[in-house]
Amino acid sequence: MIKKLLLLLFVALVSNATFGQLVINELDPDTPSIDVLEFVEIKSDTPSFALDGYVLVFFNATSTAPYAGTLSYLAVDLDGYSTDINGNFLVGNAQLSPSPSIIITNNIIQSGPDAVAIYLGNASDFPTNTPATAANLIDALVYSNNGTAQATALMTIFGETVSYNENVNGAATTQSIQRKTDGTYEVKAPTPGVNNDGSGIPINYVTVAFTQTSYNEGDSFNITFTASQPVQNETLIMNFTLNNGNFSMSDFSGGLTVSIPVGQTTTQTEIILTNDTVDEGDEELLFRFQPLPFGYVANNDNITIRIYDNDYQVNTWGTPLNPTYGVVSSTAPAGYYASLEGLSGAALKQALQDIIANPSVVRLHSYADIWEILRTADQNPENSNQVWCMYIEQPMAKIDQQSGSSIVGKWNREHIFCQSRGGFDVAQGDTADGIGVWNSTSATSTVDGVSDAHHIRAENGQENSSRNNKNYGPVATSTVYAGPIGTQGSWRGDVARAVFYMAVRFNGLNVVNGDPSEYLVDGVTPSGNIGDLATLLTWNTTDPSDDFELNRNNYVYTWQMNRNPFIDYPNLADYIWGSHAGEPWFSTLGTNDAAELKFLMYPNPANDRITISGIQGNAKAEVYSYTGQIVANQNFSDTTTLQLNLPSGMYFVKVTSENKTTTRKLIIR
Repeated sequence: MIKKLLLLLFVALVSNATFGQLVINELDPDTPSIDVLEFVEIKSDTPSFALDGYVLVFFNATSTAPYAGTLSYLAVDLDGYSTDINGNFLVGNAQLSPSPSIIITNNIIQSGPDAVAIYLGNASDFPTNTPATAANLIDALVYSNNGTAQATALMTIFGETVSYNENVNGAATTQSIQRKTDGTYEVKAPTPGVNNDGSGIPINYVTVAFTQTSYNEGDSFNITFTASQPVQNETLIMNFTLNNGNFSMSDFSGGLTVSIPVGQTTTQTEIILTNDTVDEGDEELLFRFQPLPFGYVANNDNITIRIYDNDYQVNTWGTPLNPTYGVVSSTAPAGYYASLEGLSGAALKQALQDIIANPSVVRLHSYADIWEILRTADQNPENSNQVWCMYIEQPMAKIDQQSGSSIVGKWNREHIFCQSRGGFDVAQGDTADGIGVWNSTSATSTVDGVSDAHHIRAENGQENSSRNNKNYGPVATSTVYAGPIGTQGSWRGDVARAVFYMAVRFNGLNVVNGDPSEYLVDGVTPSGNIGDLATLLTWNTTDPSDDFELNRNNYVYTWQMNRNPFIDYPNLADYIWGSHAGEPWFSTLGTNDAAELKFLMYPNPANDRITISGIQGNAKAEVYSYTGQIVANQNFSDTTTLQLNLPSGMYFVKVTSENKTTTRKLIIR
């Protein structure tokens, strides 16, 4: 019995000693820019301590009941890892130097008041929103970046009496919270990967360098490896990988092992990218070190290099910024709009809705399917590996599709009729099902607008965020979006026609005059209103439907089995809301080849003058700014030259003759 008690006591002492070896040594949750240098450093009392069986858990001081101030938002398993020769172990962002052993998403560590803790257990024990607990707790740090705010609930659970303020010196983004030898913490310049007091065994850091951040298929380049100190005792042999998703060994040639001889500090190896004839799309290689020998640590790792596929396809039509007309033909079936003939007013609008919201025909796809739709519908005509981002008037690589929380350098899904105004919700468990799986939909189900591709466009993530839930108008205000400064407004007509479509497609949606700044009628219920109607009617005229938009309409039709009629017949908007409201509609009034006015306009781009010719008889030319203001006009017969003294930018030239009107874009250098 005595032996058994002694054995239990020995096990308990060993267990306590083992658990007590790990502490939160340093934390940097608030770093410059968009937080790409966040990290947590764990420290063990003994070097090279195995971390099997431990988990790092981050807690948010939320106000959500019933566990106010105690819910987890991230858990990181430490199984399979060990601390280094100084007992340090890094968990952090990919751009941190030295490179963390475990990479976490940028901008994920919250600035506080929050906490981070080490437990005996697994990440599966702490799914998101798990209440904090003292059970199996090894160590915890409660912190903030505000001197008065504290996560008191977390402090109580963890038995902590102090909440450390990263901003105590007014320099939160350039300082970190660091443990001192007495167990308390101080705030000073970050020291990731080394002892906070500067002691410890010197580590030889290996830095990897590429000459560029991107290459084309067929290029060759060198990867350079540099040690911070000359190699000692024996040759340093390093192995690495480049594989990443679809980028594999077939996409390159070159050795994946390099060595630095004793007494030297650097070496390099050549990689040759395979130049095939297949359009696989742009890819990214990911440089990863294999485990380095004892005493060496990667100063940087997990390096992403873009590889551009040179086998992309080019379409015959232009971008919205350099549009073409008449290259793409509508795929609308014969008679698709026949029921509209001769109708006017409310009857015309209802008949239009009966076509585009017919529950026995129209298909509702998942919001996740929109990614696949946009990758084709919004494809850059000049490069099939890119999407055209509407507001910024630039392409972005398809590979830069947003997949996490960060929107920087990513493109995402922009709702032209914004979600908060329409009350669009993403269904729980929403997943991409493909074109063959859909649900029925109707005009009364406004929520279905969340995944209606006719008003969802590829857009730069940051610009999408800037647009937020604003109305549209010629002048930007806190509630009105007028586009990025310096762009040409090539998206304005597209926006107008998408909004018009939504206002007919769903009963609960309306496009109205003015600036309906209240997007919630009672603080909760979406208003269903967006403006400004007068501006959108002008944009519909000055930025006419082009081949890019028509091709998009054709493709979305293959998924949803409905079309945007305002792309096929832009003049319809005037017969429902505009100057012809109340008049009967006939398809011959629409913009098509039969009704289009033919003329020549040159040069384009122009400097200070343009010539219009090819018209027989009297005509009128009007030049509009991209905001819809007339900046020049002239009556003429047959041929005329307009003298223009205009700032550089995009304009629209509207020519009218014999009841026919055509508008074309004009670029002034």
